[in-house]
Amino acid sequence: MTSLPLPDLDLDQLVTDLGELVVCESPSSDLAAVQRSADVVASLGTRVLGVAPEVLTVEGCTHLRWRFGDGDRVVLLGHHDTVWPIGAIVEHPWRVEDGRAYGPGCFDMKAGIVQMFHAVAGLPNRDGVTLVLTGDEEIGSPTSRALIEDESRRAGVALVLEASADGGALKTARKGVGVYEVVVSGKAAHAGLEPHTGINTTVAVAELVLALAALDEGPGGNTVTPTLLTSGVAGNTVPAHASLRVDVRTLTVADQERLDAAIRAAITSVPGAGVEVRVLAQRPPLDPTSCSELFDLAQEIAATLGQAPLTAVHVGGGSDGNLAAGVGARVLDGLGAVGAGAHAPGEHVVVAAMPDRTRLLHGMLARILAGSGPDRPIGQTP
Repeated sequence: MTSLPLPDLDLDQLVTDLGELVVCESPSSDLAAVQRSADVVASLGTRVLGVAPEVLTVEGCTHLRWRFGDGDRVVLLGHHDTVWPIGAIVEHPWRVEDGRAYGPGCFDMKAGIVQMFHAVAGLPNRDGVTLVLTGDEEIGSPTSRALIEDESRRAGVALVLEASADGGALKTARKGVGVYEVVVSGKAAHAGLEPHTGINTTVAVAELVLALAALDEGPGGNTVTPTLLTSGVAGNTVPAHASLRVDVRTLTVADQERLDAAIRAAITSVPGAGVEVRVLAQRPPLDPTSCSELFDLAQEIAATLGQAPLTAVHVGGGSDGNLAAGVGARVLDGLGAVGAGAHAPGEHVVVAAMPDRTRLLHGMLARILAGSGPDRPIGQTP
């Protein structure tokens, strides 16, 4: 095996950098907070990498890009937005206890950003590397999708710094994701005086909930899950408007297309009620064939570094890796932090694993830059 130059890493500095990102809260829906977070991420990246990023603002949402040389060999994907609302840092404060770092978004995925920066900083030659850090991944990447797809198509190789699965496992397959809003329109009427002159959207949307839930295939299959539901404005009024969110996770592109057609065709038997289906977000499945080559390379690098053998899992959650694979890039996901509790109280990062994961990414980048190209497979040293 070819030896790899190892970056000098200071664990205390990695943890300090992580804390700097975590205390700057960044819920996806708060564009001002995302802007503040982007400023902090840009400042940290500039200090570690020695180069300031491009700031790309799309529909008010702030994304960052670093491009070295032509940036056309490998793209590193990550996001700095989180699901946590402003103020969560008070209830779940940044802290390090018993070898674990805690705080909103530390695991998903601010530790991955820190590891990304330090892995790239240690490369003797960064030409060919692009870093993309977006501000809307947690809501389906509506404003960053084109950026992600363009950079992934350009590079052909995408390494995703999302948090790892249990025990540090890499993610070599993800279900496709669809988020729909089903809007039902009716007619208001007084619920006591003349209820039958109205068109009741609560009755209509209840019917739709059951019809859409019936598309679910159970554990291990494609899932269709009705989630948020609203209807009506007053307790004594026949509701004239209802809204239903539906979360869909699919195994294959064919499954995604089939269920998309079924949801778009949803109807109600309530006379006069209208149904409109809106697609809020959609990501194609991440197929294992898109990941196999890079997973083999990661295994090789881990062995070279004396790290434990890596494991791979198929997960239900989507990421920007789905988008990269959808345009034909080779992808490996879950290269970020080792820890647990994403989106939940107790979210944490295993601090001791941060240097190893940083060195794994550094080694992969070094090998890709040395060995990938039109005439050589990834990982083959020329």
